[in-house]
Amino acid sequence: MDVTLHLAQDPEADAFLGRSPLAPLIGMLLDQQVPMEWAFKGPWTVARRLGTDDLDAHEIAAHDPEAFAALLSEKPAVHRYPGAMAKRIQQLCQYLVDHYGGDPEAVWKDVDSGHELLRRLQDLPGFGRQKAQIFLALLGKQLGVRPEGWREAAGPYGEPKAFRSVADITGPASLTKVRAHKQEMKAAAKAAKASGR
Repeated sequence: MDVTLHLAQDPEADAFLGRSPLAPLIGMLLDQQVPMEWAFKGPWTVARRLGTDDLDAHEIAAHDPEAFAALLSEKPAVHRYPGAMAKRIQQLCQYLVDHYGGDPEAVWKDVDSGHELLRRLQDLPGFGRQKAQIFLALLGKQLGVRPEGWREAAGPYGEPKAFRSVADITGPASLTKVRAHKQEMKAAAKAAKASGR
């Protein structure tokens, strides 16, 4: 991997996301209940606090849980819920160690179909169907991982120029479009709830 993503909206953190295969997976895991930029800056912050220029699943899985939680809790915290997220990151890394020899790229390397890749992503701790589909779309749209049927497996997130998720963010203009789409979805959900549907 050696691309530049634009998810953290921070040059160093974004460059890190593009060169460290574990970083986007952790960023995706953190992407809930906090702004997207905060979530995707998290992996770079963790690496800096660990004093390393890459993230290693073996190292993170083996880290003392209390010390790892404290590392995420340092100001500024990596997430709104640093303790819970530290545990989730360690669970994800342990799964990668147990199932993929600690190599995050092995999750998507040599996969035969989009359906199989979606299944593998959904098997990751902390990845439900929606998160797995968004990450699959990110792999296909920005990281060049395009097994047969990847767009279909990613559902609406795989559509070209959809501007629905992080998979579509390539800079400030596309970020604005994704934010607008999310606001529309929230407003529609709120209106539906208010009308008793």
